[in-house]
Amino acid sequence: MAWFDFLRATGGGVETLDIPLFPLGTVLFPGSMLPLKVFEQRYLEMTATCLKDGSPFGICLIDQGHEVGEAALPHLVGTLAHIEKWDMEQLGILHIAVSGSRRFRILDHEVGQGKLLEANVELLPENEAPLPQNRERLLPLLQRVVADLGPERMPEPHRYDSASWVGYRITEVLPIQNLAKQKLLELDDPLARLEILEKFLDQRSLLV
Repeated sequence: MAWFDFLRATGGGVETLDIPLFPLGTVLFPGSMLPLKVFEQRYLEMTATCLKDGSPFGICLIDQGHEVGEAALPHLVGTLAHIEKWDMEQLGILHIAVSGSRRFRILDHEVGQGKLLEANVELLPENEAPLPQNRERLLPLLQRVVADLGPERMPEPHRYDSASWVGYRITEVLPIQNLAKQKLLELDDPLARLEILEKFLDQRSLLV
């Protein structure tokens, strides 16, 4: 069953989805690629189900707790993760690469069987906008980063004309605290995100 078969439309056109959560000490952005090593039984079973059904899971930054052990308390906004590649060279250790797609907000969650977090989430709209001409000075820096990281980390298409894509790609590589990245993920306005990023980079003389 395709993952979108789990979508439900509620009043006002809001799309909700029931998904397992994988709280991490990192932030996944729409359009990002993220390698993960999976070894806890709850997440091995989760990824097996997602691979079988072609369904996503949710990645959220940890608010309280840890990646291993008791279920962590996640921040409420996260990103759907789709498994693109997987490999198990060593029994019990699964290496996967996931791509980020839609942002979501957790409406409700509970600790399910095996201490796996299960959530009902609302999919957030992506307010697409063209990259404003006055923000094009961000592009030379981003283009260098994309070339340095290569297609594994920055796969095509490279949407340099998209305010959302440019903002997400710059944010994911910035050497800033994860909480700051989380706040930028939560912004619904891609132009506001670009404004914040430009000010940050300008203050550090990283833009021409």
